[in-house]
Amino acid sequence: MNFKLPKGSFMGFIGDNGAGKTTSIKSILNLVNIDSGSILFEGEDISKNITQQQKEAIGVVLDECCFHETLRVKDIQMIMKNLYKEWDTTVFQSYVEKFRIPTDKRIKEFSKGNKMKLNLAVALGHKPKLLILDEATGGLDPVIRNQILDVFLDFIQDEEHSILLSSHITTDLEKICDYITFIHDGQIVFSQTKDEVLDNYGIVCCPSNDADMYDSSYIISKKKTKFNTSILVKNKGSFIKQYPNSNVAPVTLEEIMLFYSGGVQSC
Repeated sequence: MNFKLPKGSFMGFIGDNGAGKTTSIKSILNLVNIDSGSILFEGEDISKNITQQQKEAIGVVLDECCFHETLRVKDIQMIMKNLYKEWDTTVFQSYVEKFRIPTDKRIKEFSKGNKMKLNLAVALGHKPKLLILDEATGGLDPVIRNQILDVFLDFIQDEEHSILLSSHITTDLEKICDYITFIHDGQIVFSQTKDEVLDNYGIVCCPSNDADMYDSSYIISKKKTKFNTSILVKNKGSFIKQYPNSNVAPVTLEEIMLFYSGGVQSC
């Protein structure tokens, strides 16, 4: 597998459960040993050895809280201040207030959403250049999710910061991502700009009797019922030129994932 996250951009990392998203993220973070290849951060290979300075330049939010359940926000603030040279108490406190994270409770009393918001506030508190997030918007209500997405957009505005977000909430990714990387069965299916992905794919709905008339080079997957068939096609522009009378509908990231995983209902 191979993909590149340009500086100043936001990449959505998608795939079904077990596809390899979390393993990929742990490989980038040097939490697992890779068998071969290299992982470059700002031009330097960090796959075998990552410096403290490089670690501090990467903010991480995984899908579970990593702090002891008896701690409060003030305790975490004290710990982080002693761990990170670039720790900024003012920045951290501003996100605690913005996200309305309770400061009088221990972490064991936090909801899943508040735990995730705390992780994000900590990740932003040491002023990283790269944010890596694994299901960081999971368990949050739509209002808070939108608030966090705005924070992400502010983070990359200067074009010096980047975000890699693994998420199952593909509607969020369609709103804000510059790039989409799709992994399926441990392999990269595509890693392109969001516009390229959505322009490249389409869904053809047709009577099942007509489903075999199309050139197989365009077809990713078919879903049939007794009367109708829905087909995920690639190279949508060329397909439409070859079959101008076909009914080609726009596609969403979720639909692309479902077609690859076999979970789509026919039209």
